[in-house]
Amino acid sequence: MMNGDSVVKIPIDGTLDLHTFQPREVKELLNDYIEECLKNEIYELRIIHGKGTGTLKAVVRGVLKKHPAVISYTDADLMSGGWGATLVTLKREKNKR
Repeated sequence: MMNGDSVVKIPIDGTLDLHTFQPREVKELLNDYIEECLKNEIYELRIIHGKGTGTLKAVVRGVLKKHPAVISYTDADLMSGGWGATLVTLKREKNKR
């Protein structure tokens, strides 16, 4: 059974914990997660990548830097994971009335 072929259901609640994923899976996963958050009108995200060697954080930051819906990102405060997590703000769709 290959891990890459299995489907993992992730709750779309604004917090994504990447501890169970391989760095090679993160780019596609994070892009998909951002799109699902936008569909669900979730604009403030917390991406938990852990502290480790910094590899996963670098992958996350690379994806965020390129994604058109990302306004900003920063290390989380100490209560939210410190430098082991990244807080992200997404662009809100302009509501037409």
